[in-house]
Parts: sequence; structure tokens; C-alpha cells
Amino acid sequence: MTVVDDELSLVFAALADPTRRAILARLARGSATVHELAEPFAMTQQAVSKHLKVLEQARLISRTRAAQSRPCVLEPDHLDAATDWIARHRQVWADRHDRLDEHLSALRAEQRGAKETSTP
Repeated sequence: MTVVDDELSLVFAALADPTRRAILARLARGSATVHELAEPFAMTQQAVSKHLKVLEQARLISRTRAAQSRPCVLEPDHLDAATDWIARHRQVWADRHDRLDEHLSALRAEQRGAKETSTP
């Protein structure tokens, strides 16, 4: 496994959790402290901090210094690897779907042709 694959695995693992996705959606609107991020969830700040650690390890967020607080900031550039992977694989499957569709159309045409020649 290459380093890029490992980073991609971290990103997808981080995105697999709905709480972390909600945190990222909140951070897309601007930086926030752990307390602000914990408000909409029925969990402790410590539990939210664990989610933030996963997001940090995946490099989807970073923490900055602002006086005594450490607001979290979204790092959208690190989503690019996941987006690129999805786009590549979407194209592969779209191409396969198109080839299957062409094959099925050809089979249907053959069946229609066979029925027309066998009908008196």
C-alpha cells in the first residue's frame, strides 16, 4: 500500500462517520471551537475531541491558535484525493455500464431478428 492509498484510507474512514461529516459541514461555514462543535450533539466535548482527532489524522481539519482557544479549521484541499479517486472510479463504472448497455441492445436486436425470421 502506498502512502497516498494510506492517506486515502484515512480520509474515507474519517468520512464514514455521520458525526464527523456533520462536523465537516459545520466547519465549511467557518472555524469553530470544540465547544461550538459539540453544541448540536448529544455527546461530551471529550467525545467530540475524539472525532476531531480522527479528522486531524486524516488532515481534513487543522487547529489554529487564537489567544487561548484552538479553533478548528476545515482543510478542503485534502478532500481532493478522495474526490479524484471517486471521479476515476465513477468513470470506469460508467464506461462499463455503457458497454453493458450496448451489449444488451445488441442481444435484444438479435432476439427481435430471430423472432422475425422464424415467424411465418
